[in-house]
Amino acid sequence: MQGNNSYDGTSKDCRMLIMNGQIVLKDVVVDGALVVEEGIITAILQEEDDIAEMKECFAEQGEQRLIDAVGRFVLPGLIDIHCDAIEKEAQPRPNTLFPLEMALLEFERKLPLHGITTMYHSLSLGVGLSLRGDHLLTEMIELIHRYNGKRAMIRNRIHLRFEVSHHEGIPILKRFLEEGKIHYLSYMDHSPGQGQYKEPGSFEKYVMKNQGVSPKEVQIIVENLIRKQHEVDWEQLKRLGKLAVKRGISVASHDDDSPDKVDEAKGFGVSISEFPIDLDTAKHATELGIDVCVGAPNVVRGISHDNNLRAVDAIKAGAAAILCSDYHPSSLLAAIFKLADEGVVELPEAVRMASLHPAQALRIDEAYGSIEIGKAADIIIVDRYEGLPWVTETIVGGVSVFSATVRY
Repeated sequence: MQGNNSYDGTSKDCRMLIMNGQIVLKDVVVDGALVVEEGIITAILQEEDDIAEMKECFAEQGEQRLIDAVGRFVLPGLIDIHCDAIEKEAQPRPNTLFPLEMALLEFERKLPLHGITTMYHSLSLGVGLSLRGDHLLTEMIELIHRYNGKRAMIRNRIHLRFEVSHHEGIPILKRFLEEGKIHYLSYMDHSPGQGQYKEPGSFEKYVMKNQGVSPKEVQIIVENLIRKQHEVDWEQLKRLGKLAVKRGISVASHDDDSPDKVDEAKGFGVSISEFPIDLDTAKHATELGIDVCVGAPNVVRGISHDNNLRAVDAIKAGAAAILCSDYHPSSLLAAIFKLADEGVVELPEAVRMASLHPAQALRIDEAYGSIEIGKAADIIIVDRYEGLPWVTETIVGGVSVFSATVRY
């Protein structure tokens, strides 16, 4: 199974019984209980007699844990395939770089309270935007791998976002592919005049705000980027994309702005289209069997921050399969319940968009992504407050890594 490199010590709770929950299965919500043994879901109980018998068994034996969900929702842990918020944790403002070890530790601690049990940390190689530079990128990837070998609260994975014009980064990409140190690859083209920055001046505004550079400095960045974009070795990128696929690593395109761009992406081994710019492009990708990923912040806010495709329009059209948090982890769970509350999709379908569908797209659904017997016990318990969801318990591999209550 691809990506199985996290710490797997002996701290799993021996047995766990989660009772009185509204359990969100793949296609339906049921009242019942879950039994977890050695980090695996071993039973889904719905009959009162079976639940009572299991509760009595737990009461009689030691090293057991009983969790009363008191009618709350019980969901599979969320799987986030695209989130670059760790970059802001390390560098919250221009020229304010914090220790990477501190950034990783503190950022990981926040994820269980948002219900995220598997995070594909999105780290960018190229163009010098945010925490984007060869030395910081390589240091963070190596750090995550060392960390996973010692301990972990959640399942930390690496999503390498490769800027196609960053020619100097090709050897780094190739090395990480050959060493098996990345779990997901996407190709980006952030050059001005297309994709996310199709509107004149939009790229320049973003860089000046994000990096604190002057108009003169950003003009130099633009000129260099356009020159490098014209020098891209597309055939080499195709070969590396196919190498990734051969090694079980899914490949994505990014900010596709036309059906033609999607067609081109297929030749690179792409099976996921992240944030297509318009509905026609999203529909075309879906028709080709490519999974479309849209941003949860877009769902929550009801609009794209770049005035591009509204995520809810793609979901209503059946042209989006995956939700990701993009840059705002707390939006992922909120988007799920917003979609269900507003009748865009039923709750199980909304949950699948942030659990089973990303697991399938990244080829880890054999063990993760849904509440099923035999799968890893990555589970969250969710309450509501004034319509908003909040996590009261997060369990990863049978270990309770987060628990919360209120004073009154």
